[in-house]
Amino acid sequence: MKRRRWDSKTKTKIVLEGLSGRPVSEICNEYGIHQNQYYTWRDRFLTEAHSVFESKKNGGEVERLRREKAELKQIIGSLTVELQKQRKTSYEESV
Repeated sequence: MKRRRWDSKTKTKIVLEGLSGRPVSEICNEYGIHQNQYYTWRDRFLTEAHSVFESKKNGGEVERLRREKAELKQIIGSLTVELQKQRKTSYEESV
């Protein structure tokens, strides 16, 4: 039997049908899925539902910190190269 890929909107629709009181066996027969699959989707839906209400600021903050980290790495890299050049120049002058 060929595996099917379900998009997130369809999974949500299926889970919400079950949560609204429609019999799970009826839903599973209609969509051709096993009841275990339905319950897996339902459990994940319920455990991750809180993320819908989380602030998008946190995502922006993470992105800002990533950019800042990349900039700092670039600065450290340039300073390291400059320091190596100075050491090389000092060594050559002393020899």
